[in-house]
Amino acid sequence: MTISIGLAFLNFKNSYLSKKQSMRYHPIPASVYKQNRTRFANALQSKSLAVFNSNDIYPISADSTLPFQQHRDIFYLSGIDQEESILVIFPDAQEEKHREILFVRETNEHIAVWEGAKLTKAQARERSGIQTVYWLDEFKRIFQELNAQCNCFYFNTNEHYRQAVETQTREDRFIDWCKKTYPAHSVGKSNPILQQLRSVKSPEEIEQIQQACDITEKGFRRILSFIKPGVWEYEIEAEFVHEFIRNRSKGFAYTPIIAAGENANVLHYIENNKQCHKGDLVLMDVAAEYGNYSSDMTRTVPVSGRFTSRQKKVYESVLKVKKEATQLLKPGVIWKEFHIEVGKLITSELVKLGLLDKADLQNESTEKPAYKKYFMHGTAHHMGLDTHDYGLLHLPMEPNMVFTVEPGIYIPEEGFGVRLEDDVVIQAEGAPLNLMSSIPIEAEEIETLMNS
Repeated sequence: MTISIGLAFLNFKNSYLSKKQSMRYHPIPASVYKQNRTRFANALQSKSLAVFNSNDIYPISADSTLPFQQHRDIFYLSGIDQEESILVIFPDAQEEKHREILFVRETNEHIAVWEGAKLTKAQARERSGIQTVYWLDEFKRIFQELNAQCNCFYFNTNEHYRQAVETQTREDRFIDWCKKTYPAHSVGKSNPILQQLRSVKSPEEIEQIQQACDITEKGFRRILSFIKPGVWEYEIEAEFVHEFIRNRSKGFAYTPIIAAGENANVLHYIENNKQCHKGDLVLMDVAAEYGNYSSDMTRTVPVSGRFTSRQKKVYESVLKVKKEATQLLKPGVIWKEFHIEVGKLITSELVKLGLLDKADLQNESTEKPAYKKYFMHGTAHHMGLDTHDYGLLHLPMEPNMVFTVEPGIYIPEEGFGVRLEDDVVIQAEGAPLNLMSSIPIEAEEIETLMNS
């Protein structure tokens, strides 16, 4: 018996509306997003309106696209994890219902059959805590009404210190349209506000990051018994992603680095296409996401299951620096000053390892310290919704900021490198809370697990 598409849609819709939209991850309560919006709104100038757009779905070619990833700012403020959504925050709107507005894509017959139904208005309200929800096709009409009530538009441009994006985004196109359509309005910037707000995590956000770290641990323990001479880097990558996805992660929080032997000396090696050989170390910078929150882990293990004497000495030096550097992460510390102190720690270890001598130290300068020959990158960055998360580096560290700690020593002439990395939460007093404290890192434990 055949059934019409229209009837199929009706049956699908009725079934769908009778239950909540399923999600892979457990969402943060709507009250957290409400608090985030309130804090953001309090930072706006009077008579200002802020707009946030979802990310595009990016094409590959033909009809192929990359998997959708929600823009982290609209997610932080609404919890809405759906394409083509728009958030408007307008604290001084004449009508109370228009002080927070969410626009979402309406499900039609075609979408329901081919993609699956999108959020209903009721589901969007429940997820975000925003009571005023319109369909997306009503945006220009409502926005036209609101523009007469405000003097300033807050636009959300990407001002992260690492950004180097050339692609024009959905947010960029909206800004261009808005400036052309309403040229008399002044312009404010949302991103500096969000840089400060997002840098300090709520307890609920820290729990999401902890979940991501716990999933990462499962992946790491899985590969310890898998790695042996002859396996390929991409096989290790496959073992990780299998464990991540089966534990409700969408997969990797960032492009994974699985670097055996000399590949570890390429800091952002992502080819993952070489075979692991006896005597190699394999450096793995790989971690899971959970609910759009990142974790960020690096471990270095011996392919043969045992470190050589030299490898172990270098490994222990890196681990020593990581432990001591972690203790330096406290409220009031400035990121730049922290890295100066870590530089002193790593320099001491490089001298002990015979990699630097007195002549190297005499010839170094502030701009070009000697340790940079073997340790080229920084030691810590903010972590959260983005792997390299928001945070203004010139401001002092605060409690509930989440940082990585990731020192390394890279020795091209010896054909290996070592990096170790955990994620920690700065505490009001005492040492940071290590969210990865249960993930094996001591050399002896690594060897025991690999040979058990």
